[in-house]
Amino acid sequence: MPSNLPGLLEGQKILLVGCGKMGSALLQGWLNAGLDAAQFYVQEPNPDAALADLGIHLNSETRVLEAAKPSVIILAIKPQLAVEVLPPIALLAAPETLVVSLMAGVSIDAMSDLLGGEAIFVRTMPNTPAAIGEGMTALYASVGTQDSQKAVAEALLAAVGQTVWLESEKSLDLVTAISGSGPAYVFHLAEALAAAAVNLGLPQDMAAQLSQQTVIGSAAMLRQEGADPRQLRVNVTSPGGTTEAALDILMGDTGGLVDLMRRAAHAAAGRAGELSKIGQEEPIDGNGEDGAD
Repeated sequence: MPSNLPGLLEGQKILLVGCGKMGSALLQGWLNAGLDAAQFYVQEPNPDAALADLGIHLNSETRVLEAAKPSVIILAIKPQLAVEVLPPIALLAAPETLVVSLMAGVSIDAMSDLLGGEAIFVRTMPNTPAAIGEGMTALYASVGTQDSQKAVAEALLAAVGQTVWLESEKSLDLVTAISGSGPAYVFHLAEALAAAAVNLGLPQDMAAQLSQQTVIGSAAMLRQEGADPRQLRVNVTSPGGTTEAALDILMGDTGGLVDLMRRAAHAAAGRAGELSKIGQEEPIDGNGEDGAD
C-alpha cells in the first residue's frame, strides 16, 4: 500500500471520470491508502448505491468542478467514450493538470486534442486483478512530465498492485498482450486443467477445485522472494516421473506451450496496435471490463 499517497496529494482535488468496477476498485484503494473522500469528485452516470455513502462529491455540476480546480483527472472510462466524454471536461484542464488515463488504445495525442492541448498525460495499462488489490500496471508519461507528477501517478496505481514504467507509448500494446490480457490466459489454463480432470474421470466439482487451487497455490509460490518459475518447474519434475511425462507434451519438439504462448501474445499485441485509434466500433479488452469501466 503506497503510504506516501496522502502526502503527495495533500489538499489537492481529484476528478475521477468513470467509476465502474475498475474505477471503484481504484477509489477504494485510494481511500484505504489514507486519502480523504472529500478530495474526490466522481462523475459516473450509473453509480453504485454505496458510492454516495463514501463521502465523495458525486456527479457535481460543471460550475462546482470548475471551482474545485482538480489538479488530477483520472479517466477510467471505456475508450470508445473518449470522444463524447473528454471535450466537456476540457475547461477543467490546465497546463499543470495531471491526466491519468486507464483507456486502452487512446493515444496521448488523441487525448491532448480532445482536451484542447492542455495538461500533462500519463497513460496506464492496469489489469483485472487490480480489482482485488493484486494488479499489474504499466505506465507511460508524456514528454515534459515532472518527476513529482510521475510519482503521483505511480502512487495512485500502486494502491491496487505493482507498477512498472515504460520508455515508449508503443510498448503499451506489448504490455496489453502480456499482463493486460494475461489473466484470461491463466483463467483458460485453469479451465483446460479442469476439463482434463473431467476427461480422466473425475467429478466436475472436484476437477474445478483441484484446478483452481493448483493455480492459486502455484501463484503464491511465485510470490516468494527470489522465486524463479524455471527453477520451480524443475523442482517439481522428477526424472522419469509423472510430471516429466506431461511436460514432454507441453514442451514438445515443435515448441509446445512456449511457442503457443508466443504466437498468442503476438496476436494480442497486433490486435492492440490495430485498435490503438480513437472511436473504434468494438470494445478494447485488456485492462478490465473492456477498457477500464
